[in-house]
This record gives sequence, structure tokens and C-alpha cells, in this order.
Amino acid sequence: MKILTRVVALILVLGCSGLLFSQSLLVLSKKDHTLAIVDPTTLQVVAKVPSGNDPHEVIASADGTTAFISNYGFGAFNTLTVVDLVAHRALPTIDLGALRGPHGLAFAGGKVWFTAEAAKALGRYDPATHKIDLVLGTGQDRTHMIWVSPDTQTILTTNVTSATVSIIDQEALHMPGPPPGTNAPADAPPAPPPGAPPMPRTDWHQTVVPVGHGSEGFDVSPDGREIWTANAQDGTLSIIDFATKKVDATIAADIPGANRLKFTPDGSLVLVSSGPSLAVFDARSRREVKRIAIGHGSAGILIQPDGSRAFVSCGPDDYVAVIDLHALEVTGHIQAGGEPDGLAWAAPSRNH
Repeated sequence: MKILTRVVALILVLGCSGLLFSQSLLVLSKKDHTLAIVDPTTLQVVAKVPSGNDPHEVIASADGTTAFISNYGFGAFNTLTVVDLVAHRALPTIDLGALRGPHGLAFAGGKVWFTAEAAKALGRYDPATHKIDLVLGTGQDRTHMIWVSPDTQTILTTNVTSATVSIIDQEALHMPGPPPGTNAPADAPPAPPPGAPPMPRTDWHQTVVPVGHGSEGFDVSPDGREIWTANAQDGTLSIIDFATKKVDATIAADIPGANRLKFTPDGSLVLVSSGPSLAVFDARSRREVKRIAIGHGSAGILIQPDGSRAFVSCGPDDYVAVIDLHALEVTGHIQAGGEPDGLAWAAPSRNH
């Protein structure tokens, strides 16, 4: 009985350890051109893998086994670097063709969604077929960051130079018949039977919302009601009502050079990286709670899924600052490579 108890205990320990070590913090180094895989418990680098030219953003697949990295170069490059997070090795890159300047990334519906700044567009890559299966033009300048709803029916992008946010919804489109008194072309599809509804198809509809100058970092509130956008040039925050697709408020937040913005998982706080500090706002009152000094410059923000910590890239200092979100204080630093920027969390989802 004692032997059996010990065996069961060992299995439980190994199982828990496997779950723990299957979670990783991913950190891009723009200077070293590497992706660092960091143990979130010890904050030590487990491995480094080549990330390709000018890596800016990184995202992990839903099962936590693969990372995708945008090779940006302000339009000089047109690839996504792929990394096997289990074997710690780079896989063949994805050639995006004319979709140059990939930057923002999202993973939804089993596919990789990305912005292509130089093409004023966004695209979608299917890892199963190894093909780009969707391209949508925004017509906006510097389409930079991207968010995709879990059901993949809504896409958001910030357009830095145009000072706008694009809200792109997939909708059913009912095609009208030919004008009165004219005949349909010979090669037209057959008409539906009498009394049947018109044949619908889906299309994408874009609503362009003007915000502040330098709109870049943004996030959607966990309840799905608001879109908060940081405007780097104006130093303001624009809050968009998601339902009406209109700016509900503009806050003089004093956040010049704002780079990224993230909600905490419970929706109570909003974090904005702004130069040498991290500005913390109360989401309900829309007022600043605290400004945390983190270094000489700030960029990417990542919040741990349980909401206990935030990680902020400090490029000029060559470290990632670790923030205790209960105390709102810096509690440590991660040395993951020179000029860190893009961050991501890699862990198997509950559906995998």
C-alpha cells in the first residue's frame, strides 16, 4: 500500500510539473534577433531560438507548441518566422509575398492573423494548409496592431498614421437581383425557387473610427463593451463604445510615446507603457491610479493569465520588468536579450 501511495504521489507531482513547465513566457530580442523561452516560475531563460530579421511581435498557437513571429522592417521584410516551442528550434519561414511589413499578430480559429503595414492590409494564414486564405485591405496608413474575436467574426486594427481604429465585421450579404427590365447574364447562377429567401453570402464591413494621433496600442475590455486606444503623439486615451462604434471619451492621460495598452483579466485596471514608466488606470473611473518607474523606455506589455503579474519590455535597459499587480511595484527583471519588445504567453488552452 505504501509503495502504491508513493507511485500515485510521484505521478501527481510529475503531472503538475508537466503542466507548470508547459507554460512559457516568450520574449523577442530585436537586437539579438532571438526568441527567448522563459520559465515563468524561475524567470530564467530556458532556450533561445533565431527569430528572423527585425522581430517585433510574437504569438503562440492555442496548444502552446508553436510560436509565430512577425519580421517587420518597416516594410522591408515579408515573412513570419515559425518556432517549435517543444523542440526549441526554428521551422521554415512563411513567405507573405506582397504583404510586406507584417507586425501585429493574433491567433484565433486555428489560424494566424497579421497586419501588413506596407500593404495597408491584414491577412490570415492557415497552418493546416500552409496558405494565406484571406487578405483584407484597410485603406489606412500604418495598419499596425490587431485583435480578433474568439469567433473570428470581428477584427480590430489600429492605424497609426491615419489616427484611426478599424472595426471590421463579417456579415451576411444579400445580393440584389438584376435591375428591373433587364435579364440576368447567361452565366449567372440559377435563381432560388419562388418564395425562397435570397441566397446570402458573407462579406466584411469596415467602420473607420477617428481617434487620436499615433494610435497604436489598444485592447478590448474583458466584458467586450469598450475599446481603449493609446495615442502616442497626443498623449491621450480614446475609449470607443464597441456597440455604437463611436468614441465615448477622450482622456488627457499624459502618456506621450504610448506604445502598448492592456486590460487586466478582471477588467479593473488598464496598463499603458509610456516612455520610462508604466501608467496604471482604473477602468471604471477612467482615472490614473499610479505611475510606475520601470526604466529608460517601455514597449511590449504582457499580463499573466491569472492577473497576478505583468511583464513590460524595457528596450534601452535590455530587460523585461516584472510588475506585481497587487502591490503595483517592480519585483524583478528578466535578462532575455538586447532590446526586448514583443511578448507572448504560451500554454495549452483548456480545449487542447
